[in-house]
Amino acid sequence: MSELHRLLTFPSRPITDAAYATELHRFLASGIPATYTLEQVAAFEQGRGAEQDDIDGSNTTPLHILTRSLPLSLTEEETDVVLKMMDILFEYGAGWNFIDYENKTIGDLLLEKGQDRNGKLYKRVVAAGVSAELLLRKINGGEIEFLEVDRDDQAQEETVSTTAAVVQPDTDRTADDSKTYLATPLEYTDDSLITKDNKDGVMMDWETEIMAVAAKTICSTGSAKEKIILNVGFGMGIIDTFIQKEKPTQHYICEAHPDVLARMKTDGWYDRPNVIILEGKWQDSLNKLLDEGDTFFDGIYYDTFSEHYQDMLDLYDVVVGLLKPEGVFSFFNGLGADRPLCYDVYREIVTIDVNNYGMNCQYANVSVNLNQDWQNVKRSYFNCNYYYHPRITFT
Repeated sequence: MSELHRLLTFPSRPITDAAYATELHRFLASGIPATYTLEQVAAFEQGRGAEQDDIDGSNTTPLHILTRSLPLSLTEEETDVVLKMMDILFEYGAGWNFIDYENKTIGDLLLEKGQDRNGKLYKRVVAAGVSAELLLRKINGGEIEFLEVDRDDQAQEETVSTTAAVVQPDTDRTADDSKTYLATPLEYTDDSLITKDNKDGVMMDWETEIMAVAAKTICSTGSAKEKIILNVGFGMGIIDTFIQKEKPTQHYICEAHPDVLARMKTDGWYDRPNVIILEGKWQDSLNKLLDEGDTFFDGIYYDTFSEHYQDMLDLYDVVVGLLKPEGVFSFFNGLGADRPLCYDVYREIVTIDVNNYGMNCQYANVSVNLNQDWQNVKRSYFNCNYYYHPRITFT
């Protein structure tokens, strides 16, 4: 362990500016990187070069050591010094979302140390994440770093047929690429909708309570004479069932997957008098409505599979043209929900983005039971015990 790392274990109390913040600044100003990991120290001590390190291994950074070593009984004055130390580390290039040797983020460690999610230390890491991600989006042309995926180039895309029966999908791309997903057979089970071969979880019935809240939210405006609602992504039909209970005058459902459309026909959704099915991708169907200019919605909900945050940014362009002035927009908020810290960062990013469209985002906290059975799906897609339910309206 280096002198820098040893300092961050807080070997003596109290934690004062002179003993810790000033010393930390001295180390970093001398040229020691703020990202200097324990793994790099071990490699140096064992005579291994950086090129021999496992690039896929853990990155136990100075920030990890600081948060792991936080005393449980921090005074207010000590908390302010620790906050200053975090500021210094971020100023010198510390990363906010590195994973340490126990597969934990800085946020995980802060919460384990009893720090509140609304406390100044945790909020400082979230702020660093928001700043870093928005900067990287500018640099990378719109993609956010921790959800960035490789996409097929244009030449590859042009070779994909639009007829599902003749496409041979790459099952490893199902969750990442919309065209691959739409060509992939789906399977309905008793409690889920999954991709038949790859077992990707498209939707599961643990989302029922979330969908009940969402249906109430998007059906909260309009009147008995006219309440026009749009849901993008039918899936298992959970939210659409709840929407029907709100008795909308018109209930639009936009769905692109042929297996889901077949299920909707079997279950009688095409025969419901107030339901209008928009077959195909929302990028086509909704832009057509926008061009026609005579359909506007009291509530819009969005919950698709194999799309990414860049797609949501594109959707915002359409929502502001289709939503009535008093209307409500919401979506299934699984953005970054594989890790609580990423989820909290995305919470702020969405708020910033919709503000740019003249909209305001308010969140309601919904408790989530983490004891869901993920046995029959490839991987869990929601690992937080809380859900930020968004309610987005024009300011």
